[in-house]
Amino acid sequence: MTRILFICHGNICRSPMAEFVMKDMVEKLGVQQDFYIESAATSTEEIWGREGNPIYPPAKEMLRRHGIGRTAYTDFSGKRARQITRSDYDKYDYILCADSNNIRNVKRITGEDYDDKIKLMLDIPKSTGRSISDPWYTGDFVAAYNDVRYGCINLLNYLGYNTDALSD
Repeated sequence: MTRILFICHGNICRSPMAEFVMKDMVEKLGVQQDFYIESAATSTEEIWGREGNPIYPPAKEMLRRHGIGRTAYTDFSGKRARQITRSDYDKYDYILCADSNNIRNVKRITGEDYDDKIKLMLDIPKSTGRSISDPWYTGDFVAAYNDVRYGCINLLNYLGYNTDALSD
C-alpha cells in the first residue's frame, strides 16, 4: 500500500484538493485499495480548539465542478483541517508539499528527512522547483486545481499506473 500525505499551509485549499483529486483518480482506476491518502497543514491557523475548519468554499466548488465528492470514497463533506505531526513521517511513504515554505515547516515539525519522503508535489518524477500557487492569496482556484491534477497524474504514472483513461 502506498501512503500519501499532501501538505499545504492551512489544509483548507491546496492539500485537500490534492487529497480528493487523488482519491477520485485512484477510484476511477479501481486501485483505491492500493492507497492510503490524506492531507494536513503545517500551521494551526485553521484549527480552533480541537476542530479544524472545513475545506474553503471555493476549493469545494472546484472539486464539485469536476465531479469529485459524489462517492463515499471521495466525499469531502467531513474533511477538517489538521496539522501534520511528528509521527506522520513514519506513517507515510510520500509527504508532498504545495510549496517550499511547506517543506521547511514540515521538517521543522517532523525532523530531518532521512528517507527522502518530503518533496514538492510538482517535483515528481523529477525536480521542477515549481510550487502550486496559493489560491487563498491569488483567488485562482482553477490554476491551483490544474496544478494539483497535473501533480497527481505525474505521481500515478511514476508509481506505474496508466492514467490514459482519466478524463477531467
